[in-house]
Amino acid sequence: MTDSTTPPAPAAALSPLQRALMLATQSGLPLLERPFEALGAMLGISEAQVCEELAQMQASGLIRRIAAVPNHYRLGYVANGMTVWDVDDAQIDTLGPRVAAFEGVSHCYRRPRRLPQWPYNLFAMLHGRSRAEVEAQAGALRELLGPACRAHDILYSSAILKKTGLRLQPE
Repeated sequence: MTDSTTPPAPAAALSPLQRALMLATQSGLPLLERPFEALGAMLGISEAQVCEELAQMQASGLIRRIAAVPNHYRLGYVANGMTVWDVDDAQIDTLGPRVAAFEGVSHCYRRPRRLPQWPYNLFAMLHGRSRAEVEAQAGALRELLGPACRAHDILYSSAILKKTGLRLQPE
């Protein structure tokens, strides 16, 4: 679970290797059996050095994760619903990670409430092959949250948006 109320860490200067690695990976890893080896060959370093540098970048908070981003629609998951939950603030730190670990949740985060119109403070994205499947998953989450949940809703995607992260400009 990501907490958007925590301010980001101060910006750090990138080393030349970090910058080169970010530029080489910002559009994705090479679709090869050994992508880190291919990156090393591009950068003139070993596969082990690539992995070590990425691990250090992650440990320092420079990067958050290395992950696959599936196209849910191409996989048949055409019902995509952002579930929004009004969870008791005293219990959200305990319940949020449990929601994030739920099998059907692809991402989960805490957001500040925008009262009175928007009482929700926990968001969890669900994917299903039908709205009924997403609603069943939301029902299971509702049970997990129990009495700590005062209200919830499901906001279904109406368009496919291209997801991209930060992009560095070559120098």
